[in-house]
Amino acid sequence: MQSNEEARLRFALQAYRDPATAADVEAFLQFLLSHPLGFDRADQAGHFTGSAWLVSCDGLRVLLTHHRKLGRWLQLGGHADGDRHLSRVALREAEEESGLADLVVDPAIFDIDRHHIPARRDEPGHWHYDVRYVVRATACEVFAVNDESHALAWRDIAELGGDGTINESVRRMARKWLARGGK
Repeated sequence: MQSNEEARLRFALQAYRDPATAADVEAFLQFLLSHPLGFDRADQAGHFTGSAWLVSCDGLRVLLTHHRKLGRWLQLGGHADGDRHLSRVALREAEEESGLADLVVDPAIFDIDRHHIPARRDEPGHWHYDVRYVVRATACEVFAVNDESHALAWRDIAELGGDGTINESVRRMARKWLARGGK
């Protein structure tokens, strides 16, 4: 039996509309229904993660991390670690990874991305079912780098959409953000 949060996620995924990721919605729904441990790293087939499209107060910049393990610029985010409320996961990860306070999360799904994580040491290869939310800075934008990142940087969103050095899903989110007028 699904929890209230799992039911909310199912309804949110069913309502989510984006032609660029429409094919992934069914995979997310099937994973949600067939993996009761899917919010925990114990599920070795894969698990849900929550990510933050962390935008500046003016909505013109996004805070990206140069991810320590993956070695590329990505949005902030991480494992649900048992929390079935993925917007809360995105907010928690944004706060932890940036050191910023007074952040606000939009409750609607902004983007989804299913990607394979290669095997490392004692961890087998597995899938991340990443649900992404807009998180907004509301006050100070001075961040602090933690041990999960090589660096953090505020990046101009208008420049990211066409930057071939950036991960395609980050470029997609930049284009999506601009298409909705930076709101």
